[in-house]
Amino acid sequence: MANFVIDAPESVALPVAGTDALFPVRRVYCIGRNYAAHAIEMGHDPDREPPFFFQKNPNNLDPSGKFPYPPHSSDVHHEAEMYVALRSGGTNISVDRALDHVFGYGLSLDMTRRDLQGQMKKMGRPWEIGKAFERSAPCGPVHRASEVGHLDKGALKLTVNGETRQEGDLNQMIWKVPEMIAYLSEYFELAAGDVILSGTPSGVGPVTRGDVMVLTIEELDSLTVTVT
Repeated sequence: MANFVIDAPESVALPVAGTDALFPVRRVYCIGRNYAAHAIEMGHDPDREPPFFFQKNPNNLDPSGKFPYPPHSSDVHHEAEMYVALRSGGTNISVDRALDHVFGYGLSLDMTRRDLQGQMKKMGRPWEIGKAFERSAPCGPVHRASEVGHLDKGALKLTVNGETRQEGDLNQMIWKVPEMIAYLSEYFELAAGDVILSGTPSGVGPVTRGDVMVLTIEELDSLTVTVT
């Protein structure tokens, strides 16, 4: 048994749908502006430019169904996404073999302190203060690819208090799941336990305390998250 000088942090794990098993999380990568309409609403050209990624922390993933409104922000936005959970990894993975590394898929929200993110953009600084705060990625369980297949299409919808805010289809992603995996593996050594948030369609917007967000993606269960 390791002789740690302080108590070791708890490991982060997500439930696996339909089982009592857990998926251990190693890293969390998020792709930016991966739907053309969202790129436009954020003021960017939607042409297929090289992808870019930022990271959240593993313990930002939260399957509790509650999202505590974070401090130091008055403009917190929802971004509805599908996540991809890897069962293996490596470097320089080819596009045609990328899906071999996928364990499954799930529902997630990339909650963003938009005002703080905007300040960082203006100053040319990293986004973590706007993206990687506590419990900033509410999520659902992992659905095994062996059961739901590899999801390259399917309607995505987010409602807030019953009002539709975001609608899209997974086939609208500029960079598809195999391409994201291949690209990331050129710059990082991917491994089992890595999670990739695959981007959000247009319609991102603010939430307030008491709001109830419901995210659905075809082939996956719905995810309900209450802002507390």
